[in-house]
Amino acid sequence: MEDHDYLTFIQKVKERIGIDLGQYKEAQMKRRLTSLREKRGFKDFRRYLEKMLEDPQLKNEFLDRITINVSEFYRNPNRWHYLDQNIIPKILERNKRPRFWSAACSSGEEPYTLALILSKYMRIDQIDILATDIDMNILEKAKAGNYQDRFVKEVPPSLLEKYFSFDGSNYTITSDIKNRVRYKQHNLLSDPFEGPFDLIICRNVMIYFTDEAKDHLYHKFSQALRPGGFFFVGSTEQIFQPHRYKLEPEAPFFYRKAES
Repeated sequence: MEDHDYLTFIQKVKERIGIDLGQYKEAQMKRRLTSLREKRGFKDFRRYLEKMLEDPQLKNEFLDRITINVSEFYRNPNRWHYLDQNIIPKILERNKRPRFWSAACSSGEEPYTLALILSKYMRIDQIDILATDIDMNILEKAKAGNYQDRFVKEVPPSLLEKYFSFDGSNYTITSDIKNRVRYKQHNLLSDPFEGPFDLIICRNVMIYFTDEAKDHLYHKFSQALRPGGFFFVGSTEQIFQPHRYKLEPEAPFFYRKAES
């Protein structure tokens, strides 16, 4: 009965909310959502979904739970240093007005980190970053650009001083950087991808999807990349057989789309 309850919930969520939980790893997602459901006092998923459809706060909480909103500026600093020193110069050699996409961007630390790096290479008004996430609530936080000090600890001091204000408790990113990031709600599993992009960043998200969903998404990401463009993934997200997606290993956690 419990399995049937959850499978029915998956079906109804896809019909009513447009999110296909069947493409997420089942044991992991079921455990996470069961914990949330029980925390809110619902004995089964049927009743939980009924209330979620009536209560926007419950729905936002559900979206927060299925999208793991854990981020910080320059997360895994060595990766960002490699992007700064090696990938961005290669992109700018080929295209003076490149396009960038931060997919599953959470609360904005990732696209803002990219904008900070690009500010060293480009005029601010030429930076164009698309940042997307399925969770509209977290996108509103990203747009506000307010962060506790623990989230900005890896920002180089010169950039922290230049592009953030501090009110004694929180740092707020300045509008000239904020305005270079376009936020948009987007479901990776069902919505079409824009493109072509010179760099796509999608980190620490694919690990939650089934192998079938990953295969589908890697094909879509590759199609959204410009030939010679780069794909930046998370520290536990090595792509096996990247040639299947017309990708070539560039460095650990970086892939380059084949030219032909």
